[in-house]
Amino acid sequence: MEWFIKAFIRASLLWFTLGIALGLAMSARPEWVVYRPAHAHMNVVGFIVMMILGVGYQLLPRLFGGPLWSAKFAIAHLWLANLGLAAMVAGFTLAPHIGAPGNMVTTLGGSLYTLGALLFVINLWQTFNGADARHRPPPGATKSRPLPTVGE
Repeated sequence: MEWFIKAFIRASLLWFTLGIALGLAMSARPEWVVYRPAHAHMNVVGFIVMMILGVGYQLLPRLFGGPLWSAKFAIAHLWLANLGLAAMVAGFTLAPHIGAPGNMVTTLGGSLYTLGALLFVINLWQTFNGADARHRPPPGATKSRPLPTVGE
């Protein structure tokens, strides 16, 4: 397993731990309910989505029978996703106290996260295109007749 795949999974576990800790703190201090968006993003985007991304990078290329198109894109995605999420969480935490500047931090983080997500989509799309190209018959090869349908 590539190191960046393990890093996505480890980041997922770290975000889960942080999200659970914040949830526990919120239950002990009900006034901390203002941090609910940070808590939700840590658990959903940090834990669930990061886990899906790591598992996706591991399994999807194998299901399509080929290598990942770009490890560099995956590594950039790892950094953008985690830095972006950290900025989003910081912005959600700051916004109740400082207002608009906190929202700008959230927007910056969301933009970084989105850029990373686009790299993921491009990377897997190209991975699938490569797998499709390997499975196409060479030009000039005879095509097999499709199976008959009901009524033929």
